[in-house]
Amino acid sequence: MIRQGSGTQISSSGTTYTGEWSGDKMDGSGTLSHPSGAVYEGQFRENMYHGRGTYSFPDGTKYSGTFVNNRFEGEGEFTDSEGHVWAGTFHRKAAPGLKLKLNM
Repeated sequence: MIRQGSGTQISSSGTTYTGEWSGDKMDGSGTLSHPSGAVYEGQFRENMYHGRGTYSFPDGTKYSGTFVNNRFEGEGEFTDSEGHVWAGTFHRKAAPGLKLKLNM
């Protein structure tokens, strides 16, 4: 059976996806929750994080911004474990020129 439309799948490892499917792949908007506590909520393309989304890590840190083929890519914000928000342009594992956003 090919998954198409909207639905939920829970893998044998406990990973849960709820969202849109196209051609048996996660494609469109959805939420992917891992047993570790990590959660991605946003856009998918062909089973990859692709487009706007938020990835929340188990330690409370998170990245909100643009993803390309499962990688941080483009404008985004990273919130560290102390609640500080860093904004800038991300390119894979590098983010030169990040700036701390001040809440005044």
